[in-house]
Parts: sequence; structure tokens; C-alpha cells
Amino acid sequence: MSQGSPLTQFTTLFDNKTLSILERMRLNPTRRLTNRSRGEHLSGKGGTSTEFSDYRNYVPGDDVRYIDWNIFSRLNRPFMKQYQHEEEMHVVLILDASSSMDYENKFLRCQQLAAAFGVMGLLNFEKVSAYVCHNRGERPQQFLPTTGRGSMKRLFDFLSNIEPGGDSPVESAVDDVLRSHRGRGIAILLSDFESFGDLQRPMNLLYSSGLEIFGVQILAPSEVNPEISGDLRLVDSESGQTLDISSAGDLLGLYHEHRCLLEEHLATLCRQRSGKFLMVNSGDNLEYVLFDQLRRKGWVV
Repeated sequence: MSQGSPLTQFTTLFDNKTLSILERMRLNPTRRLTNRSRGEHLSGKGGTSTEFSDYRNYVPGDDVRYIDWNIFSRLNRPFMKQYQHEEEMHVVLILDASSSMDYENKFLRCQQLAAAFGVMGLLNFEKVSAYVCHNRGERPQQFLPTTGRGSMKRLFDFLSNIEPGGDSPVESAVDDVLRSHRGRGIAILLSDFESFGDLQRPMNLLYSSGLEIFGVQILAPSEVNPEISGDLRLVDSESGQTLDISSAGDLLGLYHEHRCLLEEHLATLCRQRSGKFLMVNSGDNLEYVLFDQLRRKGWVV
């Protein structure tokens, strides 16, 4: 008897076992910035879901379908049944696909995390969209807002087919995204944040648009802990500019100080806007990032 063939992988971004765990997880926003349509995030407002909340007095003009006729028959007074309103949360994935991300699997980790967050949104009836930013002045590639398990394969295919390259700074990418996006919820910003621009303005724009910021900084192992010495010529992967350095080892202390200050600055920008921040090493095991780091930080439940 021949041995059966292994199960086909649903996506190349991670294996089926990882996918099955992701399907049981959900995002955990700090604020409940949602939209007045059906979803699984409860707002505490009156609405038309199936979960009973309270009674109130009947007011002329109310929909008589929501009168509790059992109470009316006993008290001869009409009372309206109220329900918790189930609202739809948008999950907006913003991927930095500039050339600096094409290094030591940074963009692969970006694709994997975007796919994981997308699964959590789609299977919890949130509306998921994705924007991929390449070149300065060009509109981002867009995966239109959608929901439900049936959209998972399309999202995976969209993310898998992205090729990194370009010079779009993450701060201008946010402007481009907000020209198209409408809806409240979460904006998950996946980038190395290696930009010379001011990040305060785009963070303010996301926040004022009703989007809670989940900032994910993705760095390569050699960016987290570089091992260099001697004389070097550094080349900017996006602008092509060069910088000659003598005795690079002497500058490592300054580099680590700058990197840690940037990480602290990004965390502060997110925290001040009721958001979350996480630095991810592209060399770390994916399962560790998804099922350990994100859970410990309270990003997912």
C-alpha cells in the first residue's frame, strides 16, 4: 500500500499548523474604534444584534417589533427590548515594501505578520484591507476591504506576490493610504522605520482617522547586533548615497544608542496615541513572534 501524500500547504507564508493556531486567535485593541455595521466587537451602544442588553420605555415612533409583548400582557405597558450593538472593526495592514526591507528576510517577515494579522481579522468578521508602499509619489498597491474565511486565499496570494523595491518613506505612505481608506479600527504599520522623515504627523493622521496604531518595527539580525570592524563603505539601498567609515568598530556604541533611541521614540509615539509597539527581529522563529511575543505584549488573545 502506498503512503499517502502530505497535506498541501494552504500558503507558502507559513505552515498549516501555524495557520490552524492563528484561526483561533483574535486581535486585542485598546480602544474600540468600530463602525456601525455588523461585526464581533461590542460597542455598548443600542443596536440590533441578538444579544439582549436592557429594557427602556416605549416612545412613539419606536419600531413595534422590539416591544416585549410578554411584559406588555402583564403590565399593560409597552417596553422596548435593547440589544448590544455589534460593530465592524477595520484591520488596515500597511506594508513598507521599500528597498531597505529587502534585506535578511525583513520583507518575508513583514508578509508573514501581515498574513497572520489578516487571518485573525477575517475569521473574526472584521473588515481587512492591505496597502503596500513601494515608490515615492506612486499610489500603494491595494487589497480592497473584505471579510470572512473565503477571502483568506486571496489575501495570501496578494501578499505572497509582492516584490520589495522602491524609495517610499513610511511617513508619506500613510498619507497615500488615508486618501483611500474609510473606517475606524486598527492600523498595523509594518516597517523598519529607517526614514529621515517626521513620524509624528502620520501617527497623528492615523489616530485622528479613528485608527488605533499597532507599530511593528522589523529589523534584520545584523541591524540588531552588527558585527563589523575596519574601514567600510556604506551604500543607501534606496538613494544610492555612500558613506565611508574608518574604524567602524568604534562607532558601534553610537549605533546601538541611536537604534535604541529610535525604538523608544517609536514606542512613545504609539503609546501616546493609545496604540502598541513591538520590535521584531527577522531572524527570530516565526512561531516565537506570533505565539509568544504578541501574546505577552497583549496584542492578541
